[in-house]
Amino acid sequence: MQNGVLWRKEARLVKKLAEAKHVDCMSALSMFFASKTHKLLLQPETGLQLKSDGYILEDLLSELK
Repeated sequence: MQNGVLWRKEARLVKKLAEAKHVDCMSALSMFFASKTHKLLLQPETGLQLKSDGYILEDLLSELK
């Protein structure tokens, strides 16, 4: 996935995470970048980049419980 496309996907995920957790975007950004889900998202061979934002968000929220 091209960097620009991945960056936009990350931005959408951070925004949705902030809304779901009722936190500001900076807090959501910190949570996102520290997550295992983010590390997997950066590895194209995992296939996570091809999943929908909703699917990835569910994984992320499960991880953060």
